[in-house]
Amino acid sequence: MKKQTKKGKKEEAEKEITSEEKVAQATAEENQANEENIQEEAASEEEMPTCENDIEQLEATIADLKDKHLRLFSEFDNYRKRTTKERIELFKTASADIITDLLSVLDDFDRANKSFETTTDIEAVKTGFELIHSKLNNLLAKKGLESMDAKGKDFDTDFHEAITEIPAPTEELKSKVVDVVERGYLLNGKVIRFAKVVVGK
Repeated sequence: MKKQTKKGKKEEAEKEITSEEKVAQATAEENQANEENIQEEAASEEEMPTCENDIEQLEATIADLKDKHLRLFSEFDNYRKRTTKERIELFKTASADIITDLLSVLDDFDRANKSFETTTDIEAVKTGFELIHSKLNNLLAKKGLESMDAKGKDFDTDFHEAITEIPAPTEELKSKVVDVVERGYLLNGKVIRFAKVVVGK
C-alpha cells in the first residue's frame, strides 16, 4: 500500500509539473504574441510619417501640374487671340497689293479721259484704249488670272454655264460652245467665274 501511495504521489507530482510547464508555455506564447503586436503597432506608427510625406509630395505634384496646365492654357489663349487678330488684318489688307498695282491703270484711264476732251483722232483714242486694256490684262495675268477660251470647245459644266441652246450652225458644233456671252476666268487654276455660253444642239 505504501508503494502504491508513493507511486500515486509521484504521478501527481509529475502531473503538477506538466501543468506548470503548460501554464509557463502558454504564458510565454502570450508574451510573445503581445511583443509581436507591440512591434507591429510600432512599425505602423513608423510608417505613418512616410504616408504623410507621400501625400504631401502628391499634393505638391498636383499643384505643379495645375500651374503648368493654367500656363499652357493661357499661352494657347494668347496665341489664338493673336492669330485671330492677324487673320482679320490680313483679310483687310489682302487686296492692298493688287489695288496698288491697279492704280497705275487708273492713272492711265484718267489721262485718256483728259485726252478725249481735246482729240479728234479716233485711231489715237482706240490705240490708247487698247494699250490700257493690254496693260490691265498683263497685270492681272501676273497675279494668276487667266481667261477661258471657250468658243468652239466642248461644253463642260466644270467651266461653262449654259445660258441657252440654239440649233448648231454646223454638225461639228453640236454639244459645243457656239458663242460666249460672258468670259470666264481662272485664278491660279481655280475657276472664279464660269463662262456664260450658248450651246449648240
